[in-house]
Amino acid sequence: MRKDLALVLFYTRDNRYSFNALLGAIEGSLFIEILDIYLAESQAELLCKLEDIIEKYRRILLAFSFLTPQLWDIYRVVSSIREKFKDRVILMAGGPHPTGDPEGTLRMGFDLVIRGEGEETIIEFLEKIIGDEDYFSVKGLSLLDNNENVFSTGHRGPVDLDRYVPFSIRYGKFNPIEISRGCPFTCHFCQTPRIFGTNPRHRSVEKILEYVKIMKDRGLTDIRFIAPSIFSYGSLDGKTINLELLETLFREVREVIGPEGRVFIGTFPSEIRPEQVKEETLELIKKYGNNRNITIGAQSGSDRMLELIHRGHTVSDVYNAVSTARRLGFTVNVDFIFGLPFETEEDIDETIKVIEDLIDNDVRIHAHSFLPLPQTPLARFKPNPISAKYKKLLNRILPKGLVFGYWREQEALADKIYSYLSSHSI
Repeated sequence: MRKDLALVLFYTRDNRYSFNALLGAIEGSLFIEILDIYLAESQAELLCKLEDIIEKYRRILLAFSFLTPQLWDIYRVVSSIREKFKDRVILMAGGPHPTGDPEGTLRMGFDLVIRGEGEETIIEFLEKIIGDEDYFSVKGLSLLDNNENVFSTGHRGPVDLDRYVPFSIRYGKFNPIEISRGCPFTCHFCQTPRIFGTNPRHRSVEKILEYVKIMKDRGLTDIRFIAPSIFSYGSLDGKTINLELLETLFREVREVIGPEGRVFIGTFPSEIRPEQVKEETLELIKKYGNNRNITIGAQSGSDRMLELIHRGHTVSDVYNAVSTARRLGFTVNVDFIFGLPFETEEDIDETIKVIEDLIDNDVRIHAHSFLPLPQTPLARFKPNPISAKYKKLLNRILPKGLVFGYWREQEALADKIYSYLSSHSI
């Protein structure tokens, strides 16, 4: 006898955090016991798994979550699924790229897109599917109608983080604990505020400690956090620092994890904005954290460019942050983005001077190339090639270990993304 429904996740390294959060949400639902879930970590495994289960279920949902740089790999996988299984599998997509480009995603071969935060949407959608009900009333979806026109089912409001587990306990899929969503700093290259909004939301200390305890019980004693900026935790506006709540969080996490555990603050995936690097915030890392290295987002060494891309800080803030961190004994990495639109020779020269000043202060540069991303104000602007001046500098400091990152690969990818966003042709 065929079972009713299977949910298959294309669970790759780049999308595992998103799926862990969705699994955590599904595990808390009433229908978890009647839903079979499968994870596939590669295209070969996915095809093999689908072949194995295709006759065992009346309906199979295949879920993808992906970023814009993954677009071409995902397209190849989707094309192979459609070729082999036709319409016997329902394909749905979520994550940053589908949220920003639902029409392009649907025309790649997907049946529906889950836009924005997925926890509430996926549960309501699955409830409708399991009950054989019309799911067009579920907010947060985009689909194609019978005339191949895109329509959306409406906007879904922000999620209450305390209602959902940030990872999958049932399947043992753990990740850094997401403590905040929403970012008031609407940087023009960044999707985060467009997906999660500009009003910060924070998971309560009590809930965070609950998840730290679960991880400790599983022998996972390295604790990291996910936040747009780690020192914005607990802040009502995301800009001011709630030092008291920050200390409460770090102190109580340290107490739970114990001396045998490690707590990482201000490193991936919760870097620090430069204006939030202060003696009192860094002292919290020294007191409760195990890392003595931090990552600071500068993005440009030109005040004109920082204002144009809406960063909300100045070059002076970067210098002050690095000076404070080095004085307190921290190793510092600083992010820069090359190839930004509107950058002039003067902007480039100013950025190079800042970088040279920083490396003279034993700072490592984390180099990126600008990537135009859907839904952002810079999505339709052509990336600049990395200037010869930048390349000369990077090539000079690379053998010294003073720069790291994937800026060369990103530079080539930026042109592909720009061409796609301009034409919607893969």
